[in-house]
This record gives sequence, C-alpha cells and structure tokens, in this order.
Amino acid sequence: MTAVGAVVVNHDAGDTLLRCIASLRHEGVDELVVVDNASTDGSADRLVHADEGVQLVRAGANLGYGRAANRGMRLLGTPFVLVANPDLLVHEGALARLAAVLEADPTLAIAGPKLLNEDGSRYPSARRFPSWTDAAGHALLGTWIPDNPFSRRYRMSDLEASEVTPVDWVSGACFLARAEVLRELGGFDERYFMYMEDVDLCWRARLAGHGVVHVPDAVVTHLQGLSTARHPYRMLAAHHRSALRFAARRTRGWKRLALPGVALVLGVRLVLSMGRQLWTERMGASRPAD
Repeated sequence: MTAVGAVVVNHDAGDTLLRCIASLRHEGVDELVVVDNASTDGSADRLVHADEGVQLVRAGANLGYGRAANRGMRLLGTPFVLVANPDLLVHEGALARLAAVLEADPTLAIAGPKLLNEDGSRYPSARRFPSWTDAAGHALLGTWIPDNPFSRRYRMSDLEASEVTPVDWVSGACFLARAEVLRELGGFDERYFMYMEDVDLCWRARLAGHGVVHVPDAVVTHLQGLSTARHPYRMLAAHHRSALRFAARRTRGWKRLALPGVALVLGVRLVLSMGRQLWTERMGASRPAD
C-alpha cells in the first residue's frame, strides 16, 4: 500500500480520540499528526501517554477544522493523506481499500468511505452539489422533515452503491486524498471556520479536473456531534455562515443577484434551528431524571 499519513483534528473529543488513534494504528498509518484545537478536557495529554509516536501539535487556540487540518497536512511527507475527525472508528481494511482505489486510478484525488452512525445506519457522507431549488428546499425543510424530496436528492439518499461511485463531494469527517492535489489546491479554504470546507475542497478539486469518489466497502463508524453538543448555538451559526460563503463562491454571473435571497433563507433556517435547539434543551431539562 502507498504510504499514508493521517491528520486528526481534536477539540475536546475525550476518550474517543484514543479509540480513533488506536484504530488508525491498527490500519498501519505511516505517519500520524494530531492537531489539538485548545482542548480543555485533557484528551491531548492522555494521548501523549497512550501513544508516544503521535506527533501532537498544540494549536493554542481553536483554529477551526480546515485551518488546523492544513497545519497538520504540512507536517506529513506521505503521498496519501487521511483527514479525520477524532470521533471515528476505522474498520479493518478501510484504509487499504481507500488507498487501493486511488492507486488504481490516477485521475482520482479524493476517496471517501461509507460512514456509519453508532446504530449501524448509513450517514449521508456522499452528496451532490444541490441545485437552487434543492438547496432552498433542504434549508427550509431538512431540519423538520428530513425525508423531503429536496433533502433526499441532496443527500443522495438513494445511494446503495456496491462499487466505487463518482460523487460531487464527500464528508470531511474522513477521506483519503492525494497529497500533491491538496498542495495544488492549497488545502482547505481557511475562511471556513467549521462546516462546508469539505464541500468547497471537493468543488475546487472537480473544477481542476480531479475525481471524487465514494467507496462503500471502506467502512468507518462516526460518533457525531461532540463539539456541536458542547457549543450548539456557535456551531449552528458557523454552519449557516459557511453555507452562505460557499453559495457566494460557487455562484457566477447574473445568478449572484439571488445571493440576498439565499442569505434570507439561511437566516430563517438559522432562527428556526436555534429555536428548535432551545426547545429541545428546555424539554430535556423539564423531564424527570431516570
């Protein structure tokens, strides 16, 4: 297998970070860098004691996902780079399978695995760049009616691929990429603090003529939402701000006249999402303890 280096961005991931690193070690990564975004839960210190071979970068502040990942990528010297969240469990053979796909086709730049939720259901980690209609429909209905047709098309809910499938973009929670292409593209756009940096990277890769694929027989389990759960309102705001940034970057010509409308739709969605979060918190606080 072509040498693979991994960069993991950590922020208060707790013991899931140790589980993630152990699974990567089991998969035989050649180099391993963890960039710690000013964690306060002691996870970085526990990692040092658990795995002395990890190159730990203490950022000193929360740099955001893309900026921290870029910092880690620059320290790797391998032809292939795995970018990963700290709350992952990489299943046996997943890394070798992703590497084999890139090795077999030099036109491919990024390969994403099948991501599973903790309950074994598939997380929609391979998606389309949405049309204006699907983007608006998903923004307004996705939170409240997840199975609406707009969200289904955007999330590729019908994807039941048994073989490598070209897609528009794959989740930044976990993907394998060619280091030379990451250098060519300048890595993640660091103007995205959190969310959409993966969409933007795949969009730029495809514009440059590189392929992006979903690899269903490379499997990774993802424990989602650790940082989001600790800072829900900040993460909601970051998500919507990033969505608007990507819309502005992707839109050309006369279609830019629609950007104020996009901002309005995203603003409405943000208010609704924050309202739902507040309602959930209050309902949870009102329930008697088990």
